[in-house]
Amino acid sequence: MAIKFDKKPGLVIYLTAGDPDLATTRDIAIAAIDNGADVIELGVPFSDPLADGPVIQRASERAVAKGTRLTDVLGIAKEIRAARPEAGLILFSYLNPVVRMGMKEFAAKAAEAGADGVLLTDMIVEEAGEYLEAMQANKLAPVFLAAPTSPDVRLKAIAENSKGFVYAISRVGITGTQSSLTSDASEIVGRLKRFTTLPIAVGFGVSNAEHVKAVGEFADAAVIGSAIVQLIEKTEPKEAAAAVGRFVAGLRA
Repeated sequence: MAIKFDKKPGLVIYLTAGDPDLATTRDIAIAAIDNGADVIELGVPFSDPLADGPVIQRASERAVAKGTRLTDVLGIAKEIRAARPEAGLILFSYLNPVVRMGMKEFAAKAAEAGADGVLLTDMIVEEAGEYLEAMQANKLAPVFLAAPTSPDVRLKAIAENSKGFVYAISRVGITGTQSSLTSDASEIVGRLKRFTTLPIAVGFGVSNAEHVKAVGEFADAAVIGSAIVQLIEKTEPKEAAAAVGRFVAGLRA
């Protein structure tokens, strides 16, 4: 198991676990992998997802309302890992559910479930000592978010403490689809490359094949979240896996 991007740009696909239900999330993840996704970001639903726009907020609300918990997400991660051993698998969460479980217990269970790494949205690198120890002890890759507004000293710390890849935010603000990428995206990637040789994935607003192609001009991978979650929201559950599979294949085209 390892996070790798064999094609450029690589594709990181975000899913809110439990939306519309856990079994469908598993099937969607497998369909995405089979159609070209290099990494699945499996999102732990949270009641107050501050970094996310309306689309992912609604998905999180639906999953929370159905009772989806961190332990459920770990179970689905294990099923995805068993079904597709070579795919990259990242657990994406806010800090609160992890703290409630306990950092050490979470890291051990994430490794047991077959995750390659973890992205905690609101974990800042300056306060990540315990987190980094738990990640290292369980051979998990900590993935940090790097924003266009971050000074170089902070980007350097993020780059030095990340494993697997660095997630570059394309713009300031919340997640969500947009019509075009901002110049901030290429600028933040250029700045990060001064401090790391890790792959750099660009997310927040990457919505279609044109965006993915544009990202490939300056970064190693594109992260697609809201566009996928919105497609799932508009699709009948029994058709969601096939619909996402076609969408991901289209991003490669």
